[in-house]
Amino acid sequence: MSDATQTELANANPLPVRARVWNRFAGIFWLSPTGAIGLFIILFFALLAIFSAWLIPHDPIAAYTDKVLHPPSAEFWFGTDGNGMDVFSRVIYGAKFGFGIAIPAVILSLVIGIPVGLIAGYRGGLLDEVLMRFVDGLRVFPSIILALAVVAATGQSLLNVILVLGFLDSPVFARVVRAEVLGLRSSNFVESAVAAGNPTWRILFVHLLPNAIQGAMAQTAVRAAWAVRISATLAFLGVGIQAPTPEWGAMIRQGAEYMVSGQWWVALYPGLALILLVFGLNLFGDGLQDLMDPRRRSAK
Repeated sequence: MSDATQTELANANPLPVRARVWNRFAGIFWLSPTGAIGLFIILFFALLAIFSAWLIPHDPIAAYTDKVLHPPSAEFWFGTDGNGMDVFSRVIYGAKFGFGIAIPAVILSLVIGIPVGLIAGYRGGLLDEVLMRFVDGLRVFPSIILALAVVAATGQSLLNVILVLGFLDSPVFARVVRAEVLGLRSSNFVESAVAAGNPTWRILFVHLLPNAIQGAMAQTAVRAAWAVRISATLAFLGVGIQAPTPEWGAMIRQGAEYMVSGQWWVALYPGLALILLVFGLNLFGDGLQDLMDPRRRSAK
């Protein structure tokens, strides 16, 4: 059979769309199994967050005063806490706050960090030194202490937590983008864009950004895990989101005092949910780096 005949047969019987999608997904899974496992975990919690209103058997902030610290049972799968609230419903509803903090915080970090990295890397000189010393100052100072101070001063609201985390994490993306731009600013396509009379903003955001953003995007999942962990830490320390809001860190804080008296379920289940989500985000972030960096994948 000739090559032309084989080509005609292949075109006459193309793979269904579902098969092509499955083959693409299977290829990604084969290239990065850790990333695929992390993605499954993230999707699981995302579905919990989206459909929490239909999944929870009880109101997450309703207090059953006659069933305070009730152990896990058929009625309350994860038991109740010190206020008589259903732990199972609160753990599921808490996924909303996990994603509701991590995603906006990472987006804010990207919005702040990417332009800073582009400008510092392209301009260089004194402007680069000033911007990078400011970025280094934010990175050197312990982030949890700075977050504690700022949130305590500005107020314990969800918006303030997001703004603080997004601002504190922006230097990570600024550093990554700057490093990429330093290697690209002397490239032929950049010199051609300058010679063609393109304005600086167009060189930065049209020519450099698409080539310099790869490393930053590979960091998004890992930094989302950091945001989830720090927001839970703030709530645990009594500075972030407070009870009765069903936030995992606040739930762990409340349940910690009951561990010594044997009511382990109050802190255990939100703690497991927090660990699993952070673990999934880190796995997915590691998988993204494998997919975007062939040298790193081949070294494994």
